[in-house]
Amino acid sequence: MKKFALIIIIILGIASGCSASTSGSEIDLRSMTLREKVGQLFLIRPDQLNVNLSNDLIHKSKAVGETSVTEIMLDTLRNYPAGGFALFAKNIENPTQLKIFTRELVNACTIQPILAIDEEGGIISRIANHKKFRVKKFPSVKSIGETGNSRMAYDAGAVIGKYLRDYGFNLDFAPIVDVNTNPDNIVIGNRAFGDDPELVSRMAGAFLDGLHSQKIAGSIKHFPGHGDTTNDPHKGYVAISKTWDELLNCELIPFMRNFAKTDSVMVAHITLKNITHDDLPATLSQELITGKLRNELAYDGLIITDAMMMGAVKENYSSSEAAVLAFEAGNDILLMPWDFREAFDGIIHAIETGRISEQRLDESVRRILDFKSKFVF
Repeated sequence: MKKFALIIIIILGIASGCSASTSGSEIDLRSMTLREKVGQLFLIRPDQLNVNLSNDLIHKSKAVGETSVTEIMLDTLRNYPAGGFALFAKNIENPTQLKIFTRELVNACTIQPILAIDEEGGIISRIANHKKFRVKKFPSVKSIGETGNSRMAYDAGAVIGKYLRDYGFNLDFAPIVDVNTNPDNIVIGNRAFGDDPELVSRMAGAFLDGLHSQKIAGSIKHFPGHGDTTNDPHKGYVAISKTWDELLNCELIPFMRNFAKTDSVMVAHITLKNITHDDLPATLSQELITGKLRNELAYDGLIITDAMMMGAVKENYSSSEAAVLAFEAGNDILLMPWDFREAFDGIIHAIETGRISEQRLDESVRRILDFKSKFVF
């Protein structure tokens, strides 16, 4: 929904005597079709709207990516509306193209989309590491943490937030709050602020403040902590052997300290062998997401899965099955399923057959719309 429509909704909410945010969500929900509601759950690659591309090409980082909205993509959106898009280096050519592309994506959607990107600072920075962009680059997140100066983290968040806003984004998949406790970790390493949970907590909070100063949302990741792993979930099964008490005393500290400040939490595809009894990746585990994150830790904000096309999920579950399990587990947003349309149809079928209630669907859609009322313009 475009900005003027959101304003109308807020005005109607005030006139009805309800608070603007609650009223806006309620009125929007009542006017939405089932497919529009389900679409809000999906944050996908723009490439996934091109039905002529294979899933292998869509998810291959070095392949050619979509850099403008085509008629084929518009036609897919009419049948499979998406709640947002995550852009990668292959979707980015230069500053002018990126500004046009993000605006085209906004205009293509009936309800304004979340526009997200991984811009952590350091090695994972889709814009800063692009040769056509002249924005400030940060050597690594670890180098910021080593200063011990949270102002440096704030400044990094503000610098990144400013250019993300300039290029049309509203969500940064950052900061990482993983505590890098395992020197053999091949996934996190210098992407983390450090190996001290108190330091990571302070730095991540300051980075979030910097993003917020530029009206960009953040997402702390990768719950419940990816710092003490040695395998890569992009390729397959990853497990940690720590107990819940051990996580509470280290890896979970930066999450808990920043629940009130963050705009979302991203969940990792790691299996918790000594915590949950379902043997599922955290993203698919109701024990972890609803039982631990929602109920025990009392986090009531937006929950996003890590990319569902990763091997830890794709190699063991169909896109439909994974989407349903992830939503049943308690996630609100399903990030980049391997097959978007199959995952979408899987959620529709689960609702139509009663496996998932529409009340449960509305619960997540309301969180997503509340998020959009704050950050999507």
